Amino acid sequence: MPTRKVVFDTDPGVDDATALLFLLADPEIELLGITSVWGNATVETTTRNALYLAERFGYAGPVARGAGGPVAGGAAEVDPDIHGHNGLGDIDLPARIGMKADARPAHRFIIDTVRAAPGEVTLLAVGPLTNLALALREDPAFATLVKEVVIMGGGFGFNGHLGNVTPAAEANIGNDPEAADEVFAADWPLVAIGLDATMETMMSTDYLAALREAAGEAGRFVWDVTRSYAGFYRRTLGVDGIFAHDSLAAAYLTAPELVTTRAGAIRTVLDGFARGQTIQSPDTREFVPGAWAGRRAHLVATGVDAPAFLSLYAERMRQLAAG
Repeated sequence: MPTRKVVFDTDPGVDDATALLFLLADPEIELLGITSVWGNATVETTTRNALYLAERFGYAGPVARGAGGPVAGGAAEVDPDIHGHNGLGDIDLPARIGMKADARPAHRFIIDTVRAAPGEVTLLAVGPLTNLALALREDPAFATLVKEVVIMGGGFGFNGHLGNVTPAAEANIGNDPEAADEVFAADWPLVAIGLDATMETMMSTDYLAALREAAGEAGRFVWDVTRSYAGFYRRTLGVDGIFAHDSLAAAYLTAPELVTTRAGAIRTVLDGFARGQTIQSPDTREFVPGAWAGRRAHLVATGVDAPAFLSLYAERMRQLAAG
């Protein structure tokens, strides 16, 4: 029986795709819609990928196209070396997608969906936070109607992890720091599942091969879509596998016990060589009043039970395969 109504804000993206499969397999999740955003690829590509994934894996709900660049304007930079030129590891994709996007822009879809079910909708955002910031700008009061915001983003220094696109900045936050700071300032409960936890959740090649054999079409898809992504991590970090960034954020929705957290207000650095860095002022300490004063406390993930997460992900993929 579903216990979480969720809007999935995403920039598919290899790890976004694996997270979507987890959401579709979770019996406690009612997926109300998918909203696309630029990030791992252009918004044209991420929207097409969202429609493709929905169509391929039997999701008939709405998919709404979102922002194509940061709230401050400027170029939307993407790196095809990570997720491939088509955003899905350069697997073969059909020439045409039958499913069509919702007529509303993503930020308006988010507002409408929350206002239709006040206090019930969780926003799961695993790309740049541009759509959420645009929704706040158009309708600031809607934030108080959101049940919870869960993001994959940031790095707070736990377990030795800070940035992955610069020494300071994680990609989702670094792509649109202004949007992130606005989202962190909003009056809604928020949990940031950052690199502190996600970089501890490596899916090894052996693990992914076992999924391929045990989880039917879903397992074969996860294997296929992660081949070039695994190659990126092999070249850059020398590891034999991938990190389950977005899937851990998805798993948190119904298995929050997987992660440990710390509470406190969050700010994003907006200028200088540390632009995009996320910094939390922990509730366990008092500081001289400053830039964090008056902001609502949010949670950041400080650690993860990686074996339990990996076991849960494999279980969900087997459930998806079993129908």
